[in-house]
Formats: sequence, C-alpha cells, structure tokens
Amino acid sequence: MSCNVLRAIHRLGIAVAVLAAGLASFARAEPPPLIPRPVLFSGAPYDAPQVAPDGTRIAYVARDSQDVPNVWMRTVGQHDDVQVTHAEHGGIGFFSWAWDGRHLLYFEDHHGDENLHLWSLDLATELQRDLTPFTGARAVNLLTSPARPHEVLVGLNLRDRRLYDMYRVDLETGAVVLDTQNPGDVLAWTTDDALQIRAACALRVEDVATVVRVRDNHDAAWRDVVVSPFETTPLVGQANGSSVVLGFAPGGRSFFMVTWRSTDTMRVVEIDAADGHEIASLAQNPRCDVAGGFAADGTMHLAALQHPMTGALQAVGFNEMQPEWQAIDPAFETDFAVLHKAAGNGWFTIENRDRDDRVWVVSTSRSDGANRYSVYDRGTHHLEFLFEDAPELAHWTLVPKQTVRIRARDGMELPAYLTLPAGVPAKQLPFVLLVHGGPWFRDGAFCDPEVQWLANRGYAVLQVQFRGSTGFGKKHLNAGTGEWGRAMQNDLTDAVRWAIARKIADPRRVGIMGGSYGGYATLAGLAFTPELYTCGVDVVGPSNVATLLASFPPYWAPVKKRWVRRIGDAENDAALNERISPLFHADAIRAPLLVGHGSNDPRVKQAESDRIVQALRDRRQTVTYIVYPDEGHGFGRTENILDFYGRVEEFLSKYLGGRAEPWKAVPGSSAEVH
Repeated sequence: MSCNVLRAIHRLGIAVAVLAAGLASFARAEPPPLIPRPVLFSGAPYDAPQVAPDGTRIAYVARDSQDVPNVWMRTVGQHDDVQVTHAEHGGIGFFSWAWDGRHLLYFEDHHGDENLHLWSLDLATELQRDLTPFTGARAVNLLTSPARPHEVLVGLNLRDRRLYDMYRVDLETGAVVLDTQNPGDVLAWTTDDALQIRAACALRVEDVATVVRVRDNHDAAWRDVVVSPFETTPLVGQANGSSVVLGFAPGGRSFFMVTWRSTDTMRVVEIDAADGHEIASLAQNPRCDVAGGFAADGTMHLAALQHPMTGALQAVGFNEMQPEWQAIDPAFETDFAVLHKAAGNGWFTIENRDRDDRVWVVSTSRSDGANRYSVYDRGTHHLEFLFEDAPELAHWTLVPKQTVRIRARDGMELPAYLTLPAGVPAKQLPFVLLVHGGPWFRDGAFCDPEVQWLANRGYAVLQVQFRGSTGFGKKHLNAGTGEWGRAMQNDLTDAVRWAIARKIADPRRVGIMGGSYGGYATLAGLAFTPELYTCGVDVVGPSNVATLLASFPPYWAPVKKRWVRRIGDAENDAALNERISPLFHADAIRAPLLVGHGSNDPRVKQAESDRIVQALRDRRQTVTYIVYPDEGHGFGRTENILDFYGRVEEFLSKYLGGRAEPWKAVPGSSAEVH
C-alpha cells in the first residue's frame, strides 16, 4: 500500500478504514493462479534417499535427461552426484541398499502386471542383474540382514503360483536356492538377526484366524505359538508378505508383534518364542493403530524401529490424523526433540539408517508443502539438508488439510480430512468426495497432489475414513464387515450430507471420485444414491463383486479368504452380489461418468469397466471411457497420468463448474478412448 493511501486513510478516519478493510477482504477472495498439472503430476524430481550401510553415501531417485526416474549417488556432505542406473520406460521408483554396501536392490514389473522381479545393481561393476528371472513368477517379502550382507531372502511363487516359498539369493553369483517351502497357508516370513527364517505368519483355512509359527532353527520343527481370531487380528496389509510379526528381539528367544488382544487399538508386545506368552506390552496409542506404509513389493511395513544390528526395539510410530513417534529407547528422546523442532507445524519420519544407527535419513512433512529430506547425525544432532521432493511447489499456493469429525447415521464417528480452496469463501462450493482404495486402507495428512489439484481448481475436497478403513482400531475396521454397498456407502452419503448441511458444498455440484475400492464406491454412489451426485470419476473400480472375486490372480488365493470374510460370499450368493454390485443397478445411474482403466490390471480386470460402460451406453447414459494398454491397477507413466488428469479436469469443470487449465492430448500417452 502506498504512502499516499496510508495518509488518506489517516485523514478520512474510521469510515474509510472500514471500507479499506472491506476492499482488502474482497481482494483476498481472489483465487490463486492455476497450478500447471505437470507441477503436480510429473512425479517428484528428487525422492527416496537411502543412506549406505556405512553411512558415507546417499543414493536417491532423480529424473535423468530423458525425464526417467533413475538412481543417483552422492557422498554425504558433498555434491558429487552421479547417475548409477539407466532404466528406461517407467524407470525406478523405489530401491534399497543391500547390506554389503555394494549392491542396490529394486523391483520392476512389466507395464503394471505386478509380476515383480527383484533386480540388483553392482555399483563396482555397473552390472544390472535380474535376480529372479523366472517367467510368470512374482517376487515379494524381501528380507535382509547385516549379518549376511552378501545374501538376501525373497519370496517366489515359482513352484506354485498361489504360494510363496522363500529363496536365498547370492548377490555376487546370482545363485538362487530354495530355503524354506510354504506348507500352503503362510502369508509372510520373518528372520532373526542371522538371516535365518524363524517365524511365519499363516492364515488358518477353517476360520481365517492368523497363526504365528516359530522354529528354533532352520532344521527344527515349527510350532504354533500365537493364534488370533479373525476379528481381533490387526490387518496390516492385504498382500502376501505382510505380517503382524515385527522382528526378533536380541538373542532370538522372543519376538515383537502387534496385537489387538484386550484393546481396541494396536499394542506392540514382546512374545516368548518358546510358548507364546506375552512378556511385555511396549507401546500403544489409545486413539489409533501403529502407522504403516507400503514397500516396493506391495507389502505393508509397520513403523517400528529396531536397531539394525541388535534388533532391540527403539521406537514405534502411530498415526491418528498426523504421524507421531513414541520412543522406547530413552536415547531417542533427545533425537526426537531435535527432529520435532525441525518439523515445525508438520511431522518427521525416519526413512532409513546406517548399520551403526548413527546416520539417519529423515523427512519433514506437512499437508501443504513438499517433503524435505535431510541427513541427521545422531552424534552431533546436526541436520544436513538434502533436497525437497517437489521444490516447484514452493512457487504456488497450497492449502492445508483440516481434520474434521463426522457423525454417521448410526452414531459412529468418522475421521475425515477437509481441504478448502484458497481465496474464496468456504460456502456453496463445488465439491468432490475423494474415496480411498483398499477399502482396508486409509488417507493420510501428507501433501497429496490430487487433493491440491482439486482444491486449486476451486473444489472443496472431503476424504472420509469410513468404517472398514484401517488405522483407527478394530471396532472401526470390523464395523465394515459385510457392509460393502451398505453401511460403508452410507458413511460416504452421510459425509456429503454433512458438507451440504454446513453449506460447504453446493448440493447441485457434488462429484464423487476414487480408484479401486474408491472406484467401486463411485459407481455405488451413482447407482444407490443417484439424487446426491452430479457426476462421478471411476478409476479401476469393480462393478460386479462376484466377478471381481472370481478373477483374483492366483497369488491372492490365501488372502482371498479374508476378502470373502469381510465382504460376504458374493461369488456364490447371487442375491448378495446383486444387492451390492453397481452393475445390476445401472438403470438407476443418471449422472455423467468418466471411467479410466489399465489393460494389464491383475486385481480388477478391465472387464469390470467394460461391463458397466456397456450397460450405461445401452441405456443411453453419458459415459466417457479411457483405457491405457500399458498400465495396470492405477497409472504409473507420467504421460498417462497427465493425460488422464487433464481429461478429469475438463470433465469436472463441465459438470461441477470448477476452474480448468486447457487440456490437449499428451504426447507419449497410450490413452485409447473406448
């Protein structure tokens, strides 16, 4: 404001001051500039830093001159960065160090088919090797130990496509040898500190209970030490390779696991390996479960830190609506105080550590900003900044996620994230209900490109942790059992009505959008509550639950029992399937629909989208259908992501009235309009 204006306000007094305040308020109501889609959806230019076992080097993912994600390397404290992998097409997104400090390990599939192969890169010779070069086989459950730095264990469904046996792989020679055969019901394996498989997490066929088995050594007999009924077993992941066992304690005579026994939220407990009795309860948060995240092979890893060499439990991470840490080792309290201060109004995550637990790679995060990665020296408590994963975001206006609590019609409390557009009043806004997949999953407080994109375009965005979502205890999870298309869908309906009642959402401009289960919920929302939604966007969503279950890939056979228990036997109960499957209610859908699918999707086959699209077209309903022949369960190639979100943006603007950046076909995208 100029000096002349300031003098004018001073002369004219309060009346003009009030007018100026009103004008300033009006000016603040101007929406921010549109964030170009490539800024949000081109993938992080820098990501996934990993410290070497000796703490001297950092490897990370960055884009090469062809815009392909590859692994780069630098010495800690220097800027001698060099590219060390040269992958093409989709590039490398996630990797880890082998404990020998010489090899990098990463997974790759073929165009989203999820038949993952484990690869290694020898940093000394630059040799890249497919460690599991078996056609049609899939690799999961990668296990390593500093005690055997030149070897890894990995699960392969080589003998039987339904089951994963564990194989020992020599990183220097590439030799693959069967280590432990799956008896037919094991989902995941755990090693002791000598890289010997000592524990197994199995699913009992007759009652879908989870059984923890232990053996004293490789040649000893297995014994069942812990049996958890289905409803009281923490669901830590849907895929094979995910386990309730965290690892063995020092000495190998006990192990750590998560349990819901006697509590609603997860406890971390120490269990005697001899007879399964509980030695100690070590960590719990009464508001939420232990935090978790997916590894590169699709398995869930819980946030429980054990010393890399000894296996001692040091800290546990929890996540109600924002991650937080609980120190078990008192020495961590000083470190956590330093990192908490560095995180400001966000939170910190310990990404990985060196062999001696002296050098950490940590990230500090917030819902309205890029992740900042740093190297933390525990000896000096010094943080050395590495990079932000999305530095361009600093030039644009982002908005924070707000935590809200919504009361469902039966009284259940539903945690949710509400994100409101900047620069406009939060009243009568175009509105998008963004539904997470899984459904046994959850949304998080992280900076979500999809959410920021929608908010920037002027939409209020609501992410509801409906019953059946994980992370909020067994009552919240189990309340979703048998409720596909019913109470789980009612939660979403109630959340929309909550936003309308508070005049946040314009009832004439409400959209629903999601992928996988979120795609199912989109179809169900349009079919079961057609009066509520103006339009919908379905990404890889199933339309017929019976055919979804029937078409699961062979390696999902053991966990399929969990799905049937949670959903109901829609495959063999025609009445149930007809009641909950949107395909049978296509005649009720009247809102415009946009559908996206990948041809190689092994979980939700393309036929699920083909059928609902054809049913709607037979009824002359408005539906746009985009297929990507080189994608799977979701979209991974940047060109395809940019293409799809450009189409979605145009679609939402047409039917909900939000802002839109002009869209045109993206060079290199494989999009096919069906």
